[in-house]
Amino acid sequence: MEALQIYNSLTRKKEVFKSITPGYVGMYVCGPTVSGESHLGHARPYITFDVVNRYLQHLGYKVRYVRNITDAGHFEEEGREAEDKISNKAFLEKLEPMELVKKYTDLFHWGMKEFNTLSPSIEPTATGHIVEQIEMIKKIMADGYAYEVDGSVYFDVEKYNRDFSKKDLPYGILSGRVLEDMQESSRELENQEEKRNKVDFALWKKAPAKHIMRWMSPWGEGFPGWHIECSAMSTKYLGKEFDIHGGGMDLQFPHHECEIAQSAVCNDKIPARYWMHNNMITINGRKMGKSYNNIIKFTELFSGNHPMLDQAYHPMVIRFFILQTHYRSTLDFSNDALKAAEKGLRRLMEGFETLGILNVESPENAADATLDKKVRSLITEMDDFMNDDFGTAKVLANLFELVPVINGIKDGHIKKDAISQSTMELFKKQMQLYVEDIFGLKKVSEHAGEQLNGVIQVLIELRKEAKTKKDFVTSDRIRNELAALGILLKDEKGGNVSYQFE
Repeated sequence: MEALQIYNSLTRKKEVFKSITPGYVGMYVCGPTVSGESHLGHARPYITFDVVNRYLQHLGYKVRYVRNITDAGHFEEEGREAEDKISNKAFLEKLEPMELVKKYTDLFHWGMKEFNTLSPSIEPTATGHIVEQIEMIKKIMADGYAYEVDGSVYFDVEKYNRDFSKKDLPYGILSGRVLEDMQESSRELENQEEKRNKVDFALWKKAPAKHIMRWMSPWGEGFPGWHIECSAMSTKYLGKEFDIHGGGMDLQFPHHECEIAQSAVCNDKIPARYWMHNNMITINGRKMGKSYNNIIKFTELFSGNHPMLDQAYHPMVIRFFILQTHYRSTLDFSNDALKAAEKGLRRLMEGFETLGILNVESPENAADATLDKKVRSLITEMDDFMNDDFGTAKVLANLFELVPVINGIKDGHIKKDAISQSTMELFKKQMQLYVEDIFGLKKVSEHAGEQLNGVIQVLIELRKEAKTKKDFVTSDRIRNELAALGILLKDEKGGNVSYQFE
């Protein structure tokens, strides 16, 4: 088996993975901003890095997997305006900010559990590390790479680039962008007049009078910038240099670029050795995201309650759908693709279940040497595919080539002694390893999503009938008991009723 190779976004090539400390891996993955319900676009990075985590553990590494929660201070450097998403959403939903954070963090955790992802080793929050962020900002200012303007602090990108280019750490080292081009293409944003340069980014923002989430700092009351939180938390829990930094490709610039600059000033080195970025999930060729108004939330995926969905899809179908494509390739959403994934997952899990109960006591010399050799080759190739930058799609392709062999033995089309005992034992071991332990797949009821949706629709109709008969006791009871189970009904115009999971 060849050594694990990872495509490093920093060097733009595959490199043999070698951890800083033998036997141990430190991995930081940028977590969600909990200003709203998580959606299909969020599923891809966390399922991808769950498999990375699982495979590293399979290789024998002790992994410290740190995935943060952004629960304050996330304002877009390239958006329409600098804003704190949490405060804005809390105002809209008439909730205390931390009440909203709790609501959407719980929903995110619920979704991760449904996808059968392992919990990270540490899950720090931005609000829980304000002190560390302030200390990092103070260090950057003391070294002359940040400046304060009316209570806000900005990173001086031009000065950093001038000095750190001499150390081969220019701003743009990760994304390949050139500072001069960035200056020309930068758009006019709110508070640009405060900055020395258009590309400078905020480390700390002064809180406006009505801003809810605010903390005291040496520069007055305010809240942290988006980029500083990850630099502060990754340094605290993984040290000045760690093994893997992961996240979506959309975070490569500006977020990860800014992280590198901040950490380089404070620690004089790039924080991670290997930078991994998963590609996007698209809909009709367009990135899925709130700004494009084309997101499909976890609850909508699992219930089928969305205009773009033909039916409900089980979380395992979504997980399988994501693993069918290499993590660095674009994955385009469609109902046809999800239905094909549903069918494929069912076929794979039925084959896996059948293999588990096959009792084949074959002689060591296989009756069909050609088939034996083919099966063994397909099995052993799977390790090579995973070691080649986590090639889940190729592993699944091999598994599907093996399913007809399983069915052939079960149906009697292939003799039981066609495959040798040692090959059959390896077959069972590898299939369980990849299906359950590394890919994290579980068998699901064939119509689980449709059944749940059907039951809820029946209850909605019964509630409508009760209201028509003015039986408000029964009507309220149905609504309240569904709410107690985390299913919220919403009466809409025209007598329609929708639902969502809390």
